[in-house]
Amino acid sequence: MGIGVEVHGHVGLILLDDPPHNFLTVDQVMGVADALDRFDADPEIRAAVLAAEGRSFCAGAGFSDDRRGEAVGEGGTTDLYSQAARLFAATTPFVAAVHGPAIGGGLGFALSATMRVTCPEARFSANFVRLGIHQGFGLSVTLPDLLGPSRAAFVLLTGRRFKGDEATALGLADACVPADEVRAKAMELASEIAAGAPLAIAAINKTLRSGLAERIRAATAHEAAEQAKLFGTEDAREGIRSVSERREGNFVGR
Repeated sequence: MGIGVEVHGHVGLILLDDPPHNFLTVDQVMGVADALDRFDADPEIRAAVLAAEGRSFCAGAGFSDDRRGEAVGEGGTTDLYSQAARLFAATTPFVAAVHGPAIGGGLGFALSATMRVTCPEARFSANFVRLGIHQGFGLSVTLPDLLGPSRAAFVLLTGRRFKGDEATALGLADACVPADEVRAKAMELASEIAAGAPLAIAAINKTLRSGLAERIRAATAHEAAEQAKLFGTEDAREGIRSVSERREGNFVGR
């Protein structure tokens, strides 16, 4: 389990390496943020790729996992979101290579990147309503920014799972390629960015993301409070059970 970091010329590569699903943990997000800080401080690194080993890009919070103390609604949420906000402050543009499911907080992780490459086999879902909880990882900001308020509401309120090509058409990803080409395409895109003037790359990316980290911090504080409130409800318990059992939830509004 961990984070891998490589450098390929002017492009940095960060690997989520806790297969098969790369469930969210504070250490995982901190490791990615630390790697981005390192790239920001290195004038030779002009762009980066965030990729993952295993079946999923990031399947969100592992509710049945031994690290459940770092899951939604519990003590680790504030620490997790504090680290998440650091991703949005990076001056190095980075491309997420989403080769498999990006679910819940994992979708939030993918949307922290400057842009995304995916494949038809990938799945994108903000499934919080099906879990009976509130969205997190800054999705209250990133989804409306990317899609506009109406499409963001569609994604959040249906909890629908989108195939990679559908996600690309919707605007959640920027390119859809065959599954075995996702990481290579992301590296190609990052290399294309890195071919530009490095001071201009950093300045443009900083301008485009100006104030974003602060907005994410404010949003995640609200998201964490709502998650904590809803996590103790009957509906949340039923939602977590129903998702793990791959059935529709029987919600009662309590």
